[in-house]
Amino acid sequence: MSRIDKKFVELKEQNKAALVCYITAGDPDINSTKDIVYNLEKSGADIIELGIPFSDPMADGPTIQLASERALAKGTSLKDVLDSVAEIRNNSDIPIILFGYYNPFLAYGLEQFCKDARSAGADGVLVVDLPPEESSEFKDVLEEHGLNLIFLLAPTSDKERIELVSKNGSGFIYLVSVTGVTGARPDMNYSLEELTVEIKKISKLPVGIGFGVSSAAQAKEIASFSDAVIVGSALIKIIENCNDDLAGKLSDFVNGLSEACYR
Repeated sequence: MSRIDKKFVELKEQNKAALVCYITAGDPDINSTKDIVYNLEKSGADIIELGIPFSDPMADGPTIQLASERALAKGTSLKDVLDSVAEIRNNSDIPIILFGYYNPFLAYGLEQFCKDARSAGADGVLVVDLPPEESSEFKDVLEEHGLNLIFLLAPTSDKERIELVSKNGSGFIYLVSVTGVTGARPDMNYSLEELTVEIKKISKLPVGIGFGVSSAAQAKEIASFSDAVIVGSALIKIIENCNDDLAGKLSDFVNGLSEACYR
């Protein structure tokens, strides 16, 4: 059982949805990434998604695109991110998912990446632009090294697609809240509850919802029917705009989100 699996079991006993926090590794710099992860965990994050900076993040809105640009401008590489995970593991056991696009993993070498990711202490991988139909090569190597492969579903996903993702994925299912790119939104479409129920009829995997969550009120609503609330752009906005007391501002925001995840 992976750290991700254990975390969902633990939180189910607490009647709490997991709070999954996404940050772009290397933003504002790679040395800060470790401290930000520690801060998020202390403030109530249950799972961390570390974004791998990429030059063409086509599924991401302006906030995460700019975070990738800042990280790449500082020279952040996939190897740097893995080294950061290894450093985090010196003081934390929080589940960590490496979230990115296929090209950096392929360029690194799939076998070598999986070996190094496992050695560093990563728990899973989410590849935004790798559909389950094309995932068998990467999936086999990830499984060999004990790493979860997490797939996305959209509000438009049909039963066949849900079954395919459920069969090939592990850890949890990431349900995208909108048919668009990432980004904090003041309002969300809570008709996702019906789709979440349908997914859970087909799959035994936990279901997490992300893309657009930006407030404790939204988190509370989503937590009432899903297994995880995923927040990214709202956190990156704090990192981008904060000139002082970043730790305090992140902590206040994440504390509120975490409390909202209790049912």
